[in-house]
Amino acid sequence: MFTTRQIFSFSILSAALFSANVMAQNAVIVNGKAIPKAQLDKLVQRSGQPDNPQVRDQAREMLVTRELVLQEADKRGVIQKEMVREQLEQARIGVLVAAVFEDYVEKEGVAEAELKAAYESVKAQYTGKEYHVEHILVEKEADAKAITAQLKAGANFEDIAKAKSLDPGSAKNGGDLGWVSDKALVPEFSKAMVQLKNGQITDKPVKSQFGWHIIKMIDSRDIKAPSMEEMKDQLKQMIMADKNWQKAKFSEMMQKLRTKAKIQ
Repeated sequence: MFTTRQIFSFSILSAALFSANVMAQNAVIVNGKAIPKAQLDKLVQRSGQPDNPQVRDQAREMLVTRELVLQEADKRGVIQKEMVREQLEQARIGVLVAAVFEDYVEKEGVAEAELKAAYESVKAQYTGKEYHVEHILVEKEADAKAITAQLKAGANFEDIAKAKSLDPGSAKNGGDLGWVSDKALVPEFSKAMVQLKNGQITDKPVKSQFGWHIIKMIDSRDIKAPSMEEMKDQLKQMIMADKNWQKAKFSEMMQKLRTKAKIQ
């Protein structure tokens, strides 16, 4: 037989365990209303931020704020007001319209003809040439001239670039800028670059807003557009982001719904 004291102690322990279990399942309890931990987890996940205590505290505060407003709205009876109910219904309809349209677009997709037309438009932008170049960037003209003289005497371009170039992005790679368009570079650099032949180095240093450049041409080629298959996802996103396309697609959806509907 348990004594009264043992029964009392057991009751306290059971209550504590029950309370701990409830708190483990809930993110917070506001005026007796429990907000499940699952809601907190979902809010943190949707925030796109790393899951850490600070982000969780911020998300928990948002849940508390929302719950307090909902409880106060219920207490004041504002949900019963006609204007509020109409606005809530309009918001609900707006969400459903957007969800239906999103589902329609996802299932119907983008027409092949639309993809081809978009691809041809994008493909037309891939014109001109691109260049594979290396460069050495220094602060002073005298240093650039000294390096040019060393190169003419047979010094290795890549070794000097690694040792002396001030361009942190390319210096570690021997001054290699990779394949670039002349439109992507400052005008002074581009003008000198396009005049070089493969393997040729600028006779004189080239001044730009960044300093003094010694440029070496590795190779050049015509710009080639990626295949339509390679750009398919990008093209779809581009098409679906177009407001005119969205408007036309929505009209198409509504026309199909009207055709199937019995409207009296």
